[in-house]
Amino acid sequence: MGTNTPATHTDRPLAAAAYMICAMAIIGVIDNFIAPLSQHIGLWQFHLIRTLFALPLVAMFSLLGLGTLFPNRFWAVALRSLLVAISMLFYFSALAMMPIAQALAGLFTSPIFILLITSGIMKRRIGPWRVLAVGFGFIGIILVLQPNPADFDWSIFVPICAGFFYALGAISTRSLCSGESTVALLAGMLITLGILGAIGSITLVIFPVWQPGDEVQFFSRPWEWSMQKALPLLLLQAVGSICGVFMIIKSYQLGEPSYVSVFEYSVMIFGPVYAWFAFGQPVQGWQILGIAFIALAGIIIAVRSR
Repeated sequence: MGTNTPATHTDRPLAAAAYMICAMAIIGVIDNFIAPLSQHIGLWQFHLIRTLFALPLVAMFSLLGLGTLFPNRFWAVALRSLLVAISMLFYFSALAMMPIAQALAGLFTSPIFILLITSGIMKRRIGPWRVLAVGFGFIGIILVLQPNPADFDWSIFVPICAGFFYALGAISTRSLCSGESTVALLAGMLITLGILGAIGSITLVIFPVWQPGDEVQFFSRPWEWSMQKALPLLLLQAVGSICGVFMIIKSYQLGEPSYVSVFEYSVMIFGPVYAWFAFGQPVQGWQILGIAFIALAGIIIAVRSR
């Protein structure tokens, strides 16, 4: 087995789109269960236990010939893993405290941050279309998050922080980890989340900040030994996320990246629709318009990046 995920030399755009849409459908559904999961265990315990469940599945990917578990450049994979892991900490925290439409909107600001970072810090030239995309994206963020100046809540920045660190992770994937196996990158992210979960769990045991009655405080909830109610949701997250990521990998193998990435925005349909269907979580008209603006910004950036 080589160090890279096997390449597909013949593009199959319809199959690539189908794999990505299926992946986003899975992720859009399972991420809705973070809020009920947060009633039983905390953020740090969630990531540690999910890693323990998911790593054997990732190892199976390697045994099936989808790539090696061992990175070529440990430091590069470690840096990329840390950035993506921080993003996921912010994202899952947002899922526990706000509707999924708002959490996803914040995470999908990442293409806008990628553009701003590559142009402002890396000094790469961007054209008027992508400048327009940033404007569309900013309007979309305002419409979805709907900050109220009279009653400002700092929590609206949590999903935006997820998008920022996800953008840094995406930039490091392309600039530092282009020769790495996808399986190694996935394993690195899971291991990093597991380590952070262990550190957070131990810290909260030594320095508890949680009080009885704070069940909704996903971020500060300490270790819960009684996990009977949480285990089905943890298994759902572990299996669902790995299956979703596998389909994402397959999609990028079969299709051109700038084409495939557009279909990632379908999660902003699947997630809120399932939240409305299963949990009665409403999405306001202005938020739907904001989601459309953010998706449009991502599509413009993807198309102009060809």
